[in-house]
Parts: sequence; C-alpha cells; structure tokens
Amino acid sequence: MKNFKFDKWLYGIFGSLLFCWPCCLLIAKGWEMIAVEHTAKLGAALADKGILVMIAGFVLMLGSLAVFCVCWSKSPHGTTYAVCMVLGALVWSALVIFTRRVEEYPPDTQVIRLAHWQLEPMVREGFEIVMRDYEKMRWERDKVKVKIIQDPIPEATYGQWLTCQLMGGTAPDLIELGIGLPGNVLAGYAMRYFTMFTREVSQPNPYNAHNQFSNTAWRATYKDGMRTGYNEMLQEYTMVPLATFGVRIFYNKDLLKKLTGATEPPTNWQDFKAMCQKIKMQRMPKKDGTPDPNGRFYTPIVGSGSHYGPWESLLADPLSYGVVRMLDYSRDGWLDNTELYTAIQEGRVTFDIRPFQAKFKILEELLDFFQPGFTGLGRDEGVMLFIQQGAVFMTAGTWDQAGVRDQAKGIFELDLINFPRPDKDDPDYGDVVEGPVYESSWNGFPFSLTRTSRHPDLAIDFMQYMGSRDVNEKFNMLIGWIPVIQDTEMSGDVKVFQPNMKGTRGGPAFTIGGDTTTKWGQLYSLFKVQKIKIWDMLNEYTEYYKLKGPDEFMEMVRNERRGLPGDERAIAMLRAQMVNAQMTGQTSDRVDLEEARYRRLMQNLMMKGFHYGLMMRIQHGNSPFEGNAYGMSSVAEAVVRERIKKELEAEQ
Repeated sequence: MKNFKFDKWLYGIFGSLLFCWPCCLLIAKGWEMIAVEHTAKLGAALADKGILVMIAGFVLMLGSLAVFCVCWSKSPHGTTYAVCMVLGALVWSALVIFTRRVEEYPPDTQVIRLAHWQLEPMVREGFEIVMRDYEKMRWERDKVKVKIIQDPIPEATYGQWLTCQLMGGTAPDLIELGIGLPGNVLAGYAMRYFTMFTREVSQPNPYNAHNQFSNTAWRATYKDGMRTGYNEMLQEYTMVPLATFGVRIFYNKDLLKKLTGATEPPTNWQDFKAMCQKIKMQRMPKKDGTPDPNGRFYTPIVGSGSHYGPWESLLADPLSYGVVRMLDYSRDGWLDNTELYTAIQEGRVTFDIRPFQAKFKILEELLDFFQPGFTGLGRDEGVMLFIQQGAVFMTAGTWDQAGVRDQAKGIFELDLINFPRPDKDDPDYGDVVEGPVYESSWNGFPFSLTRTSRHPDLAIDFMQYMGSRDVNEKFNMLIGWIPVIQDTEMSGDVKVFQPNMKGTRGGPAFTIGGDTTTKWGQLYSLFKVQKIKIWDMLNEYTEYYKLKGPDEFMEMVRNERRGLPGDERAIAMLRAQMVNAQMTGQTSDRVDLEEARYRRLMQNLMMKGFHYGLMMRIQHGNSPFEGNAYGMSSVAEAVVRERIKKELEAEQ
C-alpha cells in the first residue's frame, strides 16, 4: 500500500465513468437502429449500421477500461495519464452532445417536436415510421428539409412536465393533452398557450385529395365529427385526435378449459357468474403440477384501480338507464346531477329505486370475483396476476392490448370477448334491461399546437397528414389501434374493440359538490371492499346528501352566475366575428361557421338559465311535471288529445 496513490484511483475511476457514458449512448443508439429496422422492415442496411455503432461503443468502453488499468499501475506517469483521461472524456462527451444536437437539429432543416405519454409497445415505433415517411414526402414533393422528433414522457410526471414546459416557453410544437391536469386547467391552458384548429378542420384536408373525402371538411371525415377535438367552453376546435379506443375482456383460453372444461365463456351474465363461481372454488397447483390442498385460490377476474372502472361503466351503469326517463326534466336525453338532486329533494325518487338497486346488486355480485385487496393495486399488478396465470379474465383497452398479447405469447393462448350482460329474460335484472349498451366513440390520442411553435404551418400540415384517411389507417395498423377516420380498415386484433354506437347508457353522478363527493367516495370505497352493505351505504348517504345538498346546489348556481360576465364577453366577441365575416365578404362556409359558434354559445347560456330556473321552481313545489319527466300534465294531455281528435275528423 506504500505506492498507492489515491488521486490516481480517483482520476482513473472518474475518467472511466465519464468516458463510458457516451459509449453507452452509442450502444443504445445502435440497438435503437436495429429495433427500428426490425419493426419497419426497412432492409438490412440500417441494421448493419446499427451493429457497427454498437461495436464502436463496446470498443471505446474497453479502451476506457484499459486506460484505467494504466492509471492504476505503478508507473510514475499514472497520475498524468489519469488527468489526460479525464480531460479526454470531457472533450469526448462534449463532442457526443454536440453531434447529437446537430443530428436532432440539422442546419437548414425545419424541426417539429411532439410530446406524448403513450409508452405502450409499437406506438413510438409506429410514429417513427410515419414521421420518416412524412420527411421523405416533403423533400420529394417540395424540396423542404423536415425533421419530426417525438418526446415520450411518463404518465406519472406528465402534468408537471406540461405545466413547466408551457410556462417556461420551451414546450414542443405539438403536445398530447388529456391527463395529468384537471379539465378546467386544460381549458385555461388552451386559451393561453395553444392555437385553435377551427379554420383548418372546417376545410378539406389536402392529404385526402385523392379519395372520397376530397371535398369534405376535415372534421366531417372523423367517425364522431371530431367531437372530441371540440372545446365547448371556447367554442373552438383545439385538438386533433388520431385514434379511437374501446375496452373488452381478455381471457386465458388454456386456463379456462383446464378449470371449467369450456373453450369459450358465455355471453350472458347468469352463465358467466356461474362460471366465475366454479373458477373461484379451485386452488392453484404446486410448481410440479401436483394438486396443492393449501394452494392459493384462482381469481376469476383481475381487479385493480384501473380494471374496475370498465366493469362499472359497461356492465352496471346501463341498468340504471330507466332513471333518465323518470327525471330528465330538461328533456335533453341526459340526466345530470342537478336533476337527480332536485328529484331527491322533491321526494319524487330515492337512491334505493329499482334501477339503482340493480346497478349496485350486480356490482356486489361482481366484487366476489376480484382478488382480495384489489382496490389498492395498480394496473401493473393486475396484468402480472393475469400473465402469471393466476386469473382467467381481465379487461383491457385498445391502448394496451398489444402489450398484453406480447407478454402472453408463448405462455398461453389468449382471446377476447365483449362484456357478458343480463338480457331481458334474466331473472334478476331483466326488468331493468333496456337494450344494447351504447359505447361512446372515444376518439383519443389528441394533439394541440402550441403558440410558441417556430413552424406552426408545418406542424398543422403534419397533423393533416396524420389525420388523412390513408395515413391514419396505416399508423393505427402499425400500433394496433382503431383508426379515427371513416371508411378505414383496422387490424384483425382490434376489430372486437369497435365501439357500439347505438344503445343505452348509465345514469347520473350521485354527487353534487365537494362534501358529497368526499362522503360518497368514502362509502363507495367501503362497498368495494365489502365492508358495508348496499342498503346501509345508500341510507347513510341519503341522510348526508339531503343535509349538504341544498348548500352545494346553491353554490353551483352562484358559480354559474359568477361566470356570466365572462360568458357575455365571449358572446360579444363571437357576435363581432360573425358580423365581421358577413360584412367583409368572407366565404359562405366561414360565415356559417361563425354564426353557428355564436348561436351555439347563446343556446348553451340560455339553456343553463332555463335549467337552473326549472330546478329551483321544482324544489319550491311548483313542478310542471306529473308522473315521469317525459310525461305531460293532465291539461296538456287533454289539449293534445283534442287536437289529434280534430285532425282525425278532418281527414275523414
């Protein structure tokens, strides 16, 4: 230890670590090039180049270790070598960073950055393929150098990252919106930080010039008319969606046959419930396959914070659809929480009416088939239980079905079914079954354009490219999702996810303000872990709801009134734009658009006033309704009958 030099060790280790870092970057870059080649089938050239890059990284890393050995030796020049090593590593790191920067932002090239949180398999690879296609197309067509760069951001930090980027003025050109922040915050950000797409979506998409949508407004080519890209508060199109999503049930075919003898699960609830009961009574074997009398019981259905929601919304909620016919005072086909509150306060209904009973009864039956403690588990824990063949059924969305298939590959055979639901002949729920379930066409993966974009026209052009029929079909084929544009094909794996657009949907939210939301969350959490019975939960909540409801309802009314000045300013602005479009001789489409926006906002404002006025009138005992909300008073019914009688007499 006499000749030991601490500074040699320090410089040598520090220098080696610094030098290894860019070497690791080279190795990762080479692996990425090979992976992209494999995914996109671009030929062997890119793969060979990737292999060479990886080899270079390994050689340089070995060289750094060799230099460290020299520094560690007894040579009197060891310290000098170590210092040179550190300086060399710093220079090398600077060169790597500079060259990578030049690679991302080449000179004379327009660069567009887009950010998203979709870290599922194939999404980033699919983006890379269509981005390179777009760059090639723009160069061949316009001789314009374009580079598109994607920034995948984890979901857990997306909201904080988005806020920092927007406020700091460093946000990418295109950003996916939808998670991480409350809706009202995102609406405020849309007004302050993002550009509207209203003008562009109201005109034909130039990339549809060769197909049947050549003369169709871009928004009209969407399956939902681009409804999910429209902001009601702003009366503007603020986002461009790129995919449609749905939810279905995966099941382990091998395990199902082993435990039940069936090759396919039933489609109605009673038979499905009996099958789950049979699965639940069987224990998992030992590792050698022999029976284990003390083994853990199989779980029929995967439960977690993420997997529970689809069962509630697509199985249980539709059973409460009959409440809409009873309480839809505004007759808009949708029952909101103020209408339910008014009916409860008026004494017209209670929380234990038959449709609500059916909803919670079927949920109570369902809870028996989840694993214990499921409410505290996340999505990953649920997927792991399914992949390890501890459960037979698991809900999955379009966004993660490819990942589940990939994990199950080579382990067990996988298949998909729709949700098993009660039919009209069901002995327990047949009286509340109204028909098939409506599944909203949830068009997602939406991107917005930031106002700080250096190339807004190019960013909009890229969105038009992604939102064209052919490219949207290709992109969704690559990533295994459902195209958002009409008349497109989808891969066979996702056809079962296609949403049903005709049917019934669920009833209203049970809460009206902050206090009732907190109380309902507490009671419902106890219900999900089976610590409270349905009737006890509903009775306890009813007392609290009637106590806190009046104050919370009046606070909602006051909030609406506080927003009136802002609504009136928005209406004045829209009216000015409408008049300006008429007087300046703009195109008829533009004039119609401005007029529609103005009238829409006016209608919304008037309906709000009418709605809250009607709710307060009913609460003061002056209800215009007799029976259910779609019924008529005896006077109105008599007038209608007399008119029909006269019309029939006139026809005779």
